[in-house]
Amino acid sequence: MSDTGGFQEIPTTTLADVLGRAQVMDIGIRPLWQGGQRLAGPAFTAKCPPGDNLMLHAAIYRARPGDVIVAESGDLEYALAGGNVCAVARRRGVAGFVVDGLIRDVGEVRELGFPVYGRGVVPFPGTKSAVAPLGEPVVCAGVTVHAGDVVVADEEGVVVVPAARADEVLAAARAKLAEEAAQSLDEWEAAHRARIEQALADQGWQD
Repeated sequence: MSDTGGFQEIPTTTLADVLGRAQVMDIGIRPLWQGGQRLAGPAFTAKCPPGDNLMLHAAIYRARPGDVIVAESGDLEYALAGGNVCAVARRRGVAGFVVDGLIRDVGEVRELGFPVYGRGVVPFPGTKSAVAPLGEPVVCAGVTVHAGDVVVADEEGVVVVPAARADEVLAAARAKLAEEAAQSLDEWEAAHRARIEQALADQGWQD
């Protein structure tokens, strides 16, 4: 198993630089309560058709402690989960939710301190009738997520690290952070200005 715990210290901006745009969820997925906690852990995947939340609710009893439940849905009409579901998930050790959809009872979720990233909040819940396999690949906010991929979320967005590349990406991210920490702002500005001026010159720019 890769060192998923090591990703707790890595900003999503650094991971996005290392991985590229394809592993970054779209801007509609945000923390659903102000000051929403940072989230990092292996994905436990669920698929919910619009209007139904059965498999997300089933997932909270099957995910392992530390897992991030990632749900494909795309529903903007009905809530996938509410305060009690989040409370039980938290009590069972689930690290948080990343859902391509909505939740409700956001005040309760905020009081719990349970991290939920999604598209928004609505007061009406979905039904519970559509069965689908758990742990299968899902598409969440434009990114394909496999069970065991490392999901990292903070106020900048959500990035998915493929499990097979987790060690490599973590090492590259740590090296990038160390390089940035060793560089003063004056050094950064000098390198940045040189790069910008060269780009302008390459395009024939003249002051």
